[in-house]
Amino acid sequence: MNLFSTFDPSTGLMSINWISMTMPLIMIPIKFWNNSNKVMLIMINLNKFMFNEIKSSMKLKGSSIIMISLMMYILMTNMNGLLPYVFTSSSHLSFSLAIALPLWLSSMMFGWLNKPKMMLIHLIPTGTPTILMPFMVLIESTSNLIRPGSLAVRLSANMIAGHLIMALLGSNSAYTMFVMIIFMILMTFELAVSMIQAYVFTTLINLYSSEV
Repeated sequence: MNLFSTFDPSTGLMSINWISMTMPLIMIPIKFWNNSNKVMLIMINLNKFMFNEIKSSMKLKGSSIIMISLMMYILMTNMNGLLPYVFTSSSHLSFSLAIALPLWLSSMMFGWLNKPKMMLIHLIPTGTPTILMPFMVLIESTSNLIRPGSLAVRLSANMIAGHLIMALLGSNSAYTMFVMIIFMILMTFELAVSMIQAYVFTTLINLYSSEV
């Protein structure tokens, strides 16, 4: 056992760690959506806020449903990772990259196949001197290519950082009362990070897609 064994997705002969990815899809009973409650009211208000924000920047019909569903799934996955003995799948690049890459690739393919002139315009910012245009094309192309990687690394790194700190504190048995206070502060911080990272991931995907 080592510090990073808690983030190993294939521990044991019959590993079921990745089944935590399906928990957000099956853990909420159907009655939850039919009955009025405070948690449901919060989720409705959150969906309305995200719908208005996505609609203001994204003109494609149906995109708001995809983005809101994506944000809610990442949010619930991140928060499930805070529960004891639950595998944090969002702390792995195989999870975050599997979400970021298809969304980015589909928007790029749609743009280059349907709006090639608009995609070429985005490669050269307004007011760029003629002599710098070839360099700007290379720079903008490189920045576009690394977008899915930066999205995946941002989500995974932020989710794994807090877990590593808590794992380090958990291995220290001295000053138990002090460690418990630090744990409570870190759990509050991690809860905020889980919500913020889901929002940031969805917002950046939406901004990248709105350029098409």
